[in-house]
Amino acid sequence: MSKRKTSTTLVIGGGAAGFFSAIRRAAVHPEEDITILERGKSVLEKVRISGGGRCNVTHGCWEPRELSKFYPRGERELLGPFNQFACGDTMGWFGDRGVELKIEEDGRVFPVTDSSQTIIDCLWNTAKRSGVKVMTKCRVSEILAPSTSLAPAASPQWTVKAGEHTFRADRLIVTSGSNPAVWKILEGLGHTVVPPVPSLFAFDTKDTRLRGLSGVSLPWAQLAINDDKLKAEGPLLITHRGLSGPAVLRLSAWGARRLAPRKYNFTLTVNWLAMHPVDVEKQLDELKMSDAKRQITTRASFDLPIRLWKSLVSAAGIPDDQQWSQLRKKQRAALTEQLTSARFHITGKSTNKDEFTTAGGVALREVDFKSFRSKIHPTLFLAGEVLDIDAITGGFNFQAAWTGGWLIGEGE
Repeated sequence: MSKRKTSTTLVIGGGAAGFFSAIRRAAVHPEEDITILERGKSVLEKVRISGGGRCNVTHGCWEPRELSKFYPRGERELLGPFNQFACGDTMGWFGDRGVELKIEEDGRVFPVTDSSQTIIDCLWNTAKRSGVKVMTKCRVSEILAPSTSLAPAASPQWTVKAGEHTFRADRLIVTSGSNPAVWKILEGLGHTVVPPVPSLFAFDTKDTRLRGLSGVSLPWAQLAINDDKLKAEGPLLITHRGLSGPAVLRLSAWGARRLAPRKYNFTLTVNWLAMHPVDVEKQLDELKMSDAKRQITTRASFDLPIRLWKSLVSAAGIPDDQQWSQLRKKQRAALTEQLTSARFHITGKSTNKDEFTTAGGVALREVDFKSFRSKIHPTLFLAGEVLDIDAITGGFNFQAAWTGGWLIGEGE
């Protein structure tokens, strides 16, 4: 026999954080009547497109402190929550519900089916079995806090208007993601919203050194925006518009707020080899001796892709037919510079529209991260990208959503 519902909880946003919040609250608080309101035609759409349709559920990172370092905004605030529910807990939760997961070489976690539908079905079916109701095409237009609600003063409730519907609830969970309309409503409720700016974007450049090199990748490179003291390292990819890959995305995430006012015009320094210049010069001197009669462009050195090697040799002012024995000291210095500190004028950014990520949202100082409860309204909870929390790629944004949803569910 089901327990009689004595209170009402409304969730705004049918994404990962919203579903996880609703599911956990239904398990911990069976007396609550829980409804998810989704503005779109379907729910869990970001789950559907994540990881190219495979859904990067979380990351194989087991230490909370190490995990929190993947968040340019939210590192300090998420440390405590990650000690309560982190990546291993996420994997265990899905595993307990029959979803087999795998950890790939780079640490990303996916369902073994390589289909996001597996994750969607798990969340949807669990919510349904838990008695959670879901309403789509419910675009919220107004939220009245209990103090201003039209409900009787004896039982103050939230009032939420969505189209022709008016809902009342004892507690409100907002997991609406990067939704400007909801952010504006939350500002009206007294919250501070940090203006959103793009995060996780590639760098555009018209530099001729990269012409014809689209698709060339390196396993590890070092990047720096010297005048901003921003640095990152990792795999690097040359695209038809410039530079991308994990190293660039990491740099864009940590530099999101600083690069936006500059309209993404800056100088990027690339160390293609992730080596110290002195060590590179030493190896060039050795090649001059060991490969004296071979043309410099015949075979790539330092395990660089041959197309990139030829481009950098040319940029150093070295003719295509020059032999190693003819390498002059000035040329060696120029080639070392191209290999370890090549400068590129970045003229803009490119983003994956399907997985667009922003830095911005409700100010973190206004949230109690023990329960993800608003410090302004005790019956208001916030989780996911509605908060000024974001991470680099690899399943980390989803992990913040699962963690926030879990703790919201655990709370009173």
